[in-house]
Amino acid sequence: MHLPHLTPFSRHPLLFITCCTAGRKPLLASANAHALLESIWRKSAAIDGWYVGYYLLMPDHVHFFARPAHTAKLLSAWIKSWKSISSRRLMADGLTIAPVWQADYFDHFIRTSSSYREKCEYVKNNPVRKNLSLDSAGWPYQGTLHELKFENAG
Repeated sequence: MHLPHLTPFSRHPLLFITCCTAGRKPLLASANAHALLESIWRKSAAIDGWYVGYYLLMPDHVHFFARPAHTAKLLSAWIKSWKSISSRRLMADGLTIAPVWQADYFDHFIRTSSSYREKCEYVKNNPVRKNLSLDSAGWPYQGTLHELKFENAG
């Protein structure tokens, strides 16, 4: 049974996800952390069935958009997996000590194209709002791995 006031999004959901570092440690806004997360997420489509679109790293958290393939791992298992891999590598590089990530995360299903645009603008302007960059294009710790377009599921 479908709720009448919700647009179905189960076929190809687009998610907005935020993950924070443990204790809000400022360790993500670096070239090393950026390259590491980008490498893990680039492989996640083939390994875990998750496609990462636009992402932006702040010092103590990361925002990104993701979409699962039909055969994808559960969201919680995928996030646990890439957090575990990134934790081990960041600690091996001497960049931090355990724990690296907060156990929980925030996820939001994108239900409309306007919501997608609003979330993108919010994420892009995060470094500017926090006085870390003069403009959103100048923030070096962001990128797009897969073009994830909003699709109406109806």
